[in-house]
Amino acid sequence: MDFSLTQLWAQMGPFAKTVVVILLLMSLGSLLVFVERLMVFFTSKRHSLRFLSALEKNLERGGFHGAAQAHYGEALGHVGRILSLGFKVFKSRAQRPDMALESIARSLERQGAREIQQMKRGLGWLATVASTAPFVGLMGTVMGIVTAFELMAQKGGGGLDTVSAGIAEALVTTALGLLVAIPTLMAYNYLQAWVEARAVDIAEASNEFLDGIALFLESQATLEKGERRHAGAQPEKRGEN
Repeated sequence: MDFSLTQLWAQMGPFAKTVVVILLLMSLGSLLVFVERLMVFFTSKRHSLRFLSALEKNLERGGFHGAAQAHYGEALGHVGRILSLGFKVFKSRAQRPDMALESIARSLERQGAREIQQMKRGLGWLATVASTAPFVGLMGTVMGIVTAFELMAQKGGGGLDTVSAGIAEALVTTALGLLVAIPTLMAYNYLQAWVEARAVDIAEASNEFLDGIALFLESQATLEKGERRHAGAQPEKRGEN
């Protein structure tokens, strides 16, 4: 028997062929998800770094108010979208600074959760393929063994020529299931680790932003208190003269 791929495919039964097609479709879908997620992740990271660079320059030029009023474009990245929302909430709460910090914290938390959820898109598919592909291949294995026994029953013997087709069919589907599952599992673990690392970045950026807001509000309150104290002292001086 010729064990080339074309000959193996020709010798497979309908069930085994269906298993092979399903595994190939699962592999193709996993590859597309992995490539798409890589493009999204690296693009978001590049835009986030660009946003942070622009934010640093705006803070040096115009302080916190200048950074809040600056325009950063549409491509912000995951960090940029979160901090831009923080600036937006800060400007909307300008008349109530006592409520600004709490509102900003809630907004950053909600946006951070949305960003992480968006990053995890497609990872469920990879996890499903990685966990189920070996079992799909095992179904083909079982049917290959059944085919081998059927051929033995038909020919009344158990020689190698009789069972080789069924055994080959079983081994091919088993190997294909593993070939699909192993790279998919590796891709899932890589992307999952990337998402977890970005979650840490988001938490750190949000906390630093809140610390900056707190210091800014505290300095503003101190400045206003000093101005009121100075304004209240002016009439007393004029009265003494």
